Amino acid sequence: MTMLLPAPEARPPARMVGGRLPILDAAPFLRGESGALEALAAELRFALENVGFYLLAGHGIEDSLIEQTYAASKRFHHRPLEDKLQVRINEHNLGYMPMRGSLNRTSAYNPNGKPSVNEAFFLRRQRTPDDPDVIANKPLRGLNQWPEGMPGFREDCLAYMDRMMRLGQSLAPVYARALGLVPDYFEKAFALPNTILRLTHYPAVEGFQEGEFSIAPHTDSGFMTLLPANPVDGLSVHLPDGVWFDIPHVPGTYTVNSGDMLHRWTNEVFLSTPHRVRNVSPAARYAIPFFFDPHPDTMIEALPSCVGPERPAKHPPILFDDYIIWFARKNYVHQQKEAAA
Repeated sequence: MTMLLPAPEARPPARMVGGRLPILDAAPFLRGESGALEALAAELRFALENVGFYLLAGHGIEDSLIEQTYAASKRFHHRPLEDKLQVRINEHNLGYMPMRGSLNRTSAYNPNGKPSVNEAFFLRRQRTPDDPDVIANKPLRGLNQWPEGMPGFREDCLAYMDRMMRLGQSLAPVYARALGLVPDYFEKAFALPNTILRLTHYPAVEGFQEGEFSIAPHTDSGFMTLLPANPVDGLSVHLPDGVWFDIPHVPGTYTVNSGDMLHRWTNEVFLSTPHRVRNVSPAARYAIPFFFDPHPDTMIEALPSCVGPERPAKHPPILFDDYIIWFARKNYVHQQKEAAA
């Protein structure tokens, strides 16, 4: 059985923010309307070939679920530091990362990088003590750490993560078709996906130093990042033409972007676009990005629709597990300490 089908021609959607940022409406596809998969795939292909970001409307995630997850983030970060340190981030990148816990981000976009001014709490797919990967102590596959004295926090976070995982799985066929693959091409990779919820607090900063950001310019590591609309501005993307574009608050949408792994998997057909946050508002900014990635045992090698005589593979195959371990050790202070130990 062939894995390839004719790829839809990239097509800009009817709505664009500022003439630069595509808005994709998933509602017709999620309702199962005839022709909606191909139409959405054509718009997705345009977005990820030309921008690397888009706004997703019609996603079906209830406002109440988003609001309760934002509230959970605020509840956690409002706790005293000593309480948060009881669940300090561990070798599996699970738990609380204190302020400025990520490494300096020195790059072409940020030549004098300083540690980012944020703190975060990380959760991954919920596992049980009898999980074979937990028993084997495989890297980045441990048990979530849960703070004490926060009734409902665990339930709210897990409810959101479950709903977001199912949305990611629902969108996987759109990505497959956008790449000229059969709709179920990614089914095995995402049957049990690698998921991360990051509850982030960006405090208000009166004046940033040179090279300092709430989160410094960077690209994400994985397949897809989904971030619900935020009433506090601050997120900007570095478009391919070199312009920093501020993502506006568009209620009811998710900001979605592709990451380095999808860039690699597609043989660089889809972009991985740098972005940053600088909270210059007088209020704290909270964010709840959800990272949707394939199972760690997935081999990442150029997709069959993205290679050919005129486009040889640009990267050797790599196990996603190895890739995310490398990424974590590159970007987090505690991971470098673990690696050194």
